[in-house]
Amino acid sequence: MNEPGGLCLSSTQSFKGRIFSVTVDRVTVPNGRTVTLDIVRHRGSVVLLPMQDVAHVVLIRQYRYALDRWIWELPAGGLDVGEDPATAAARECEEEIGLVPGRVEFAGAWYPTPGFCTEVMTYYRLGDLRPPDPEDPQAHKDEDEDIRVQVFSLGEARAMVRRGEIIDLKTAWGLTLV
Repeated sequence: MNEPGGLCLSSTQSFKGRIFSVTVDRVTVPNGRTVTLDIVRHRGSVVLLPMQDVAHVVLIRQYRYALDRWIWELPAGGLDVGEDPATAAARECEEEIGLVPGRVEFAGAWYPTPGFCTEVMTYYRLGDLRPPDPEDPQAHKDEDEDIRVQVFSLGEARAMVRRGEIIDLKTAWGLTLV
């Protein structure tokens, strides 16, 4: 079924940051009403499912300032302008866990907050993980990253979700994909 969409009458950027921007859009929605909506514009991100083997996943423990706490999560990162998501997944794997994937497999794509944000999270299963070639230029972590890497069995990672030790939704969902 192909239903009609909305019509943007005007869009004004109210914020532009390094990761996202915010626009205030005046829109006529499908029911005919005209409304003002705040929209977070985001280039998209990749979420990694780095598999040491079929029964073990690599998670990272990272401080998240917005929450003021350390959390366990799947490695992830934003797309650079024009970057292919599979290429970004391989880059983020090396940056965040220090390993290069020999296999990058698409696992699906989802919108985490479609009510106000354009971000799409694209998930990739990564396998055949190996240390980077010492002759290749090394990937660099972002300035705000302080990452601890640990391998977990899938059973233990899923139990961490049930116990409330993994509170990151992208990670909880990602663990259902392996």
